[in-house]
Amino acid sequence: MDKISAQFGKNMKRIRAKKEMSQGDIARALEVDRGYISNIENGKKNPTLATAAKIANALGVSPDELLK
Repeated sequence: MDKISAQFGKNMKRIRAKKEMSQGDIARALEVDRGYISNIENGKKNPTLATAAKIANALGVSPDELLK
């Protein structure tokens, strides 16, 4: 599971940076703390499926893009 969390976070960070979005931008879109977003990107937290879908939506990608 740790490998999946790390890959999810790595993909999330890559896509976010490519779209020139900050962690704060994502946190505001999801109405969560920026630290939570940081923990997801660093593989320290596992988002629920609903949260993963919200992250994908905020980034403008399909959820499977975050899992590749």
